[in-house]
Amino acid sequence: MGSEPPSSPQVVEDGGEEDEEELSGGEEAELRSSSGRGSLLTRRGITLRVLLKDALVEPGDGVLSIHYLGKKFVGDLLNDGKIRWVETGQIFNSPSAWATHCKRLVNPAKKSGCGWASVRYRGQKLVQYKTTWLHKYQPSADMSLVSEEDDDEDEEEGKTAVQADEKNKNTKPGLHDIMVSRRTDRERIPVRYCTLGTRDAARDQHTLVELSAFSAINRFQPFNVAVSSNVLLLMDFHCHLTTSEVVGYLGGRWDTNTQLLTVLRAFPCRTRLGDRDSASAVEEEICQNLFMRGLSLVGWYHSHPRGPALPSLQDIDSQMDHQLRLQGSSNGFQPCLGIICGPYYHGNQGVASTITPFWVVPPPEQRPNDYGIPVAVEVTYVQDNFLTSDVLNEMMLLVDYYRTAPDLVQFNQYWCPDTTMMDKIKGSLSGHAPKDQAYSQILEHVYSQLSNMH
Repeated sequence: MGSEPPSSPQVVEDGGEEDEEELSGGEEAELRSSSGRGSLLTRRGITLRVLLKDALVEPGDGVLSIHYLGKKFVGDLLNDGKIRWVETGQIFNSPSAWATHCKRLVNPAKKSGCGWASVRYRGQKLVQYKTTWLHKYQPSADMSLVSEEDDDEDEEEGKTAVQADEKNKNTKPGLHDIMVSRRTDRERIPVRYCTLGTRDAARDQHTLVELSAFSAINRFQPFNVAVSSNVLLLMDFHCHLTTSEVVGYLGGRWDTNTQLLTVLRAFPCRTRLGDRDSASAVEEEICQNLFMRGLSLVGWYHSHPRGPALPSLQDIDSQMDHQLRLQGSSNGFQPCLGIICGPYYHGNQGVASTITPFWVVPPPEQRPNDYGIPVAVEVTYVQDNFLTSDVLNEMMLLVDYYRTAPDLVQFNQYWCPDTTMMDKIKGSLSGHAPKDQAYSQILEHVYSQLSNMH
């Protein structure tokens, strides 16, 4: 870093998605003169030159950065909207061109750079400035034109998870295997179960699968489920804190007479995915908490931070393992509930997270090599009267745990126009509010702690 740029810098134009390339000066001027700002309502139209011209960003040395798989790249923003990589002095015409070039140096298989979501200006993703521009000059614009770019799977956590998976894949499985390593979510198109066919080792284990209904496979849901609103509140809070995937356990009771599974407590795992050393200690603490409260382990939850709340092939296999493990050899039938929470997927309706309870039906006996069938579970949500001290204590422990995390959500940034990340988490949690409205004053204390974490 910091080496002197060559006297004749190389200009790099190749750089990824066509719709992220910068317009030429003539094209940009033609768009502005022909129909004003309205013609710039495309990802390709809002360029760094536009942001510079309208004073949303300023040129400067070292103001741009990329973090990818443990490597950091620093760039200068030039007066003409181009980017100069500090390391070599190379000039790039667009964020996508620079991001693709840098990422390919680390990962030659990388096909594109997702520039506006990968490049940060003074620590904030460029896509946020694009959103601000649209909000200021085109308040009626379709925000999906920019939000769909904010799904960058390439943060540091991705490499850590893959390394941990390679290290641990031959280890004997246990309950801690719900803390399996995963890559950060990105935009993925779910497939229908009927298209999967026989298990294929070459298939991407992060492929998302649409849920089936019990009725669609000629089954009845073999149990009833009731979930406490405090469970949803703590789980949703946990999933909102970080851009990386999180995992937790569900505690409750199973009544064999009524076939009712009651989920009463969420137990967040305050550990990094793939960290098996700390996972054992965290699980032991959770087991003790379950025992002290007279509860049983009845399920687990995890997040898909920026993706749909649908199970992946890996989730399907994990869920099947947990179902078999909880049932054991002598306990008879006992269901194990899986829940996926999607807090920051732009396909969600409004600010509320999508919460998906699911179960897995074993494949037909005549097709033992097929994947299990993921099915949607009908759940009754029970509104609690109070926010318990246990839940409040868990929330504060989570705040302390993620306070210095590199993947902590920046709550002062914008989720969408007029809605900050803090507004979003408040709005989502309000859907799990207890009957006693005094809880809001207690939560404000928690939110104030989040505001002080930046």
